[in-house]
Amino acid sequence: MSANAETSARSEQVAVPSDAALEFAAVHKQFRQGNSVIDALKGVDMRIQQGRITGLLGPDGAGKTTLIRLAAALLLPSSGEVRVLGLDVRQSASAIQQMIGYMPQRFGLYEDLTVQENLDLYADLQGLKATERQSRFDDLLKLTALGPFSHRRAGALSGGMKQKLGLACTLLRAPRLLLLDEPTVGVDPISRRELWSIIKLLRSQNVAVLVSTAYLDEAEQCDDIVLLHEGNVLAHQPPLAFRAPLKGHVFVVRHAQWHRRTLQESLHARAGVTDALVQAEGVRVVLQDTQPLQQAGEDWQTVEPRFEDAFVSLLHTGLPAPQTQAAPKVEAAVATVDIAAKPDDAASTVIEVKELRRFFGAFQAVKGISFNVGKGEIFGLLGANGAGKSTTFRMLCGLLPASSGTLRVAGADLRTASADARERIGYVSQKFALYGNLTARQNLNFFASAYGLRGARRKQRLAWAFDEFDLSEYADAEAMDLPLGYKQRLALACALMHEPSILFLDEPTSGVDPLARREFWQRINHLAESGVTVMITTHFMDEAEYCDHLVLMSLGEILAFGTPREIRGRIRTDALPDPTMEDAFIALIQSHEAQIRRAA
Repeated sequence: MSANAETSARSEQVAVPSDAALEFAAVHKQFRQGNSVIDALKGVDMRIQQGRITGLLGPDGAGKTTLIRLAAALLLPSSGEVRVLGLDVRQSASAIQQMIGYMPQRFGLYEDLTVQENLDLYADLQGLKATERQSRFDDLLKLTALGPFSHRRAGALSGGMKQKLGLACTLLRAPRLLLLDEPTVGVDPISRRELWSIIKLLRSQNVAVLVSTAYLDEAEQCDDIVLLHEGNVLAHQPPLAFRAPLKGHVFVVRHAQWHRRTLQESLHARAGVTDALVQAEGVRVVLQDTQPLQQAGEDWQTVEPRFEDAFVSLLHTGLPAPQTQAAPKVEAAVATVDIAAKPDDAASTVIEVKELRRFFGAFQAVKGISFNVGKGEIFGLLGANGAGKSTTFRMLCGLLPASSGTLRVAGADLRTASADARERIGYVSQKFALYGNLTARQNLNFFASAYGLRGARRKQRLAWAFDEFDLSEYADAEAMDLPLGYKQRLALACALMHEPSILFLDEPTSGVDPLARREFWQRINHLAESGVTVMITTHFMDEAEYCDHLVLMSLGEILAFGTPREIRGRIRTDALPDPTMEDAFIALIQSHEAQIRRAA
């Protein structure tokens, strides 16, 4: 057989069906790291169909970003074959990149340019014909609801609006395949819902969408899910196929006298429990068997499984029990009618906020808000992007001076004695604020020094950090090279080196995989039970259920304050008898902002 005939035969063997937008055949991808070779993907076989949304899920380090970059023809496989819209990435990378849309985790908007100027620039970069531009701009500005903001500087947009602008720039050439690498990380539930409305509309236009996400509820909206773990495809099937084997294994457990976190601790300790997760009115439990592990005072009710249950069951290897403090003693739990409330012995005020305001020039970002936080509470500060919660959080940490009002932390007035208050504060920023070119060991040493730890005390706390957070394996790895979950562990270890009585957490789980989030919350619950006061901002509404009290902010004001149950109760109706925190978040904020607009 001639060389040409062999090439033709080989092409016929791997020809992509007309409904396949993307195909991986026995794909391996390796990276060299020092003297080692890392296997990022290990023989992946996968086919993505036209006109379907395929979710790409897996824990940190599973290979999701590598897979998407291979599909975008930005990387070439070490072996195997990747075909995009019928073209081989080795032979037709440039042509493929002209036919697809790719939105990486950090899309490169030009923040000093307006929305329209960003669209103009990306149209130039993508070679969009001048005759096609205005109609395409009009369509995309309507699709993303950015039309009224076309002259606003990109840097002045909220996080959700930036993501929508990035998506608009990605869609300028009307791609047949759209690749989205965690497009909803760091955006609020309203913006997430808007982004998914756009994604679903694209599906109706026969666009194939491959989207990676850390939000497991988003997986339920996909037609198919590819579950990756350590470079292998564990399963590729619709969400229902993941859920079906768990029917009869999932329960909601309630206890009239126990705090939900205490109940969760008890359930976690029982043999046969795969997962125990605090949720609206109790603890959601996944069992290996179908027989309830019921104890006195507990009410067990079977519920329908969801994808998150299957995800944890397939990947569960036993979450480590943190040793930050001893586990709470279940038998000592204090009876309370509202299982969302903390016992009264945690009520002494640690953070006091009264008529707090912050101006940026003539713009008032925070408008006279007031609330108190008690010792040992987990207190949530929630709000849509641009609500003023980040500004409030920075003032509470002493990173930004207040324009007016009272702000006391651990008995110290932050406006006059900020240094005294900071000694009692631990802080984990959204981006973890680690020194990327320092190793994990060097970061820990630096923060130990910064907190004034010396001698035997310093040595003891460093040993504690490596042991408690299981960091020894990565001790000499640079922080920038750590898996995201380990970056989170290291950041939390650094913040706790000096044993602060107050811990501020600014979206600490943004982008972190669900297993790492569970491990993180085990640690936070132990800290709260030991008397540490925790204030947290988050866009994961399921995490809000761990909080004892919440403040929901909108347009610089406090829109709602109370326990998770009280806030959910504000939107409970006969038509919606069991609202989720996300339901409450969206309904309350949209209603408030609509009223403000009408009043204006």
